[in-house]
Amino acid sequence: MEPRQGEMLMKDNQEWCRERRKEEQPKAADVNGGGPLQGASPLSPGVAPEKGNGCQDEGERRLGQGVAPSQEGAGAKRQLPNGSRREGPSEEEISEEQSLRVPQGNSGLGKGNKMGVLKRSAKEELEPTGGRKSEESMMRELSEMVQDVVKSSSWWERHGIDGTIIALNLLSLPVGFLLLRSDNLFPFLLGIAILGVVHQTLTVKGSHLATHNALAESKSWGKIWAVFFLEVCSAFTAEQGSYNHVKIHHAYTNVIGLGDSSTWKLPFLNRYVYMFIAPIAVPILTPLVAIGLLKEVELKTAIRTLCCMFVGLYSHYWLLINISGFQSMWSALSCMLVTRALLSHPYIHVNIFQHIGLPMFAADKKPKRIHMMSCGVLNLPRNPLLDWSFGHSIISCHVEHHLFPALSDNMCLKIKPIVSRYFKEKKLTYNEDSYWSRLKLFLAKYEELMVHAPPISELVGIQ
Repeated sequence: MEPRQGEMLMKDNQEWCRERRKEEQPKAADVNGGGPLQGASPLSPGVAPEKGNGCQDEGERRLGQGVAPSQEGAGAKRQLPNGSRREGPSEEEISEEQSLRVPQGNSGLGKGNKMGVLKRSAKEELEPTGGRKSEESMMRELSEMVQDVVKSSSWWERHGIDGTIIALNLLSLPVGFLLLRSDNLFPFLLGIAILGVVHQTLTVKGSHLATHNALAESKSWGKIWAVFFLEVCSAFTAEQGSYNHVKIHHAYTNVIGLGDSSTWKLPFLNRYVYMFIAPIAVPILTPLVAIGLLKEVELKTAIRTLCCMFVGLYSHYWLLINISGFQSMWSALSCMLVTRALLSHPYIHVNIFQHIGLPMFAADKKPKRIHMMSCGVLNLPRNPLLDWSFGHSIISCHVEHHLFPALSDNMCLKIKPIVSRYFKEKKLTYNEDSYWSRLKLFLAKYEELMVHAPPISELVGIQ
């Protein structure tokens, strides 16, 4: 066949295929009786195969170029028994014998997180069984269950409860500042405690919910709350805070070099300084880090952030001088440091306990979302003080929060029984451990967890 004639036939074949697809649903060709895996070669070098092309084999016969299915071409299509397709070699391709590494037991926490090895054949992985589903179908099924709960919940459950908690904290601010006027020790310490808890509630719970736009259904109000809680209350930049938390940490949870929580590591500090002394410096370091990040934002955004940070810090100082009656600048600044650092220790601890020490992944070999969150996130037990000031999504419902980050703290608590039951039914890891157990683990294995790079875990071929 001459080259010109071949090109005309190829063009005619492509047009014929498009017309046929419009008339009927695409169906998988099985002319060779090739079992569970079906591949199709490109029609010509450098041309990628059409997805779901039901007329491909017949079109190849029209061109006189039909070839046997191949698994080696970069554009090869693989068809699973349930009819779903995936293209070419990827991180989840199944070879004749692959190893699957998963944490032993329910969590393997506190015991070095030893990884076990499971080997399955390709045929076993691809054969549909009653209790095995693909990652996508499991996540879709869980999402539908959660969506039903969300739809049946009132506005009060979705946003009202958490908004009321934040409002009560704001209303208690005058009480805290007035108690600091007292010459008696107990009322003075009570005032310190109130201001400390209020500060953490606004800067941790409020900022976290605002970052995920979980305080209101309006995106405009969400942006306003983000600026208020992150910049005015926390003295940090809203844009960088949202980007680093949502776009990096959530999108690449426990992925080395991206969302691996390495920003919490200070390898030059020993374990006791880091765990018990360094947290006191968080209120000082936070605005300094924020100022360093301003070079990455637009000028008008940087000016807004600096103004909001000044308003927040100066308002705190002014209230201590004029309402609480502090006589000197240094006494007021010292009180600011104490109240802002009151719960800095659990703040640092919780942030490292719930990710570091769990499986870490390479960017090109990370598992699907449901397995990434199952293996890479941990829940701590409920604690009245931390639940109030940090929120359920950070303490006892962190797994649920990473699966459904747009939900408020109260909604994460509401769906927790559904998620935990579903994970256990599907034999997925559901990490839970106590605060005390994690603290002992980090003190015992500080060099391994917080100084040296964590080992990369590979979860391959999970169905």
